[in-house]
Amino acid sequence: MSSEDPTPHEPRQPEAARTETAEMTGRQRLAAGLWPPRVTRAQLVVALLLFVLGLGLAIQVRSTSDDGALRGARQEDLVRILDELDDRSQRLEDEKTRLDAQRRELENSSNQAEEARKQTEERERQLGVLAGTVAAEGPGITFTVEDPLTAVEPDKLLDTIQELRAAGAEAIQVNDVRVVADSYFSGRAGAVEVDGRKITAPYRFQVIGKPQDLEPALNIPGGIVQTLEKEQATATVTRSEKIVVDALRPAERPDYARSSSQ
Repeated sequence: MSSEDPTPHEPRQPEAARTETAEMTGRQRLAAGLWPPRVTRAQLVVALLLFVLGLGLAIQVRSTSDDGALRGARQEDLVRILDELDDRSQRLEDEKTRLDAQRRELENSSNQAEEARKQTEERERQLGVLAGTVAAEGPGITFTVEDPLTAVEPDKLLDTIQELRAAGAEAIQVNDVRVVADSYFSGRAGAVEVDGRKITAPYRFQVIGKPQDLEPALNIPGGIVQTLEKEQATATVTRSEKIVVDALRPAERPDYARSSSQ
């Protein structure tokens, strides 16, 4: 036995124990590197872009699936769908044609009704002028008879009316009395009456018509002007572009006559 003791050695660990300790240490390092997670801005952007891309692909796949419903349909189903579309288009076209026809009919009816209304109003106005129930104005003449000797008889004034009517007079007023188809003159010289209303000289005839026809009709040789001059009366004719006949007669309803339906 040697006098020098050898240096005591530390007891050696088994090989398996050293390997397990190394493995535990690597896992701990991995866990420490993964948690808590460290996310950078670039990684967040990439993740967001991937999410948007995936959403777009999902929508595209769904749209493709919807179109595929018709793409995968049978021929009979496609023919039926086309027939239904054609029928609907035809119904819409027929409805449009019907509405267009109604519109044209309404327009024509409206135009015809408006035209009929205008013609009725115009005819009513013309009849009113002839009947003396409405005022009138237009070109014509003013025929004034001065009777200083009160020698002008009612029949001479009536002859004047007849001559004016024959020359195309459309409306006549003597002083403030409207002369119409059934007007009559009565009385005597100096006390002349028209339709029972007394008028006095000067007798002023306001006549609407064509002046070029009315004036010559009164001034013809042997006509009204010369006849009145023989009675020492003075007759003058003045043309005018605007003669107003505003004396009115009340509208009278006939006792027996009625409009015929034929």
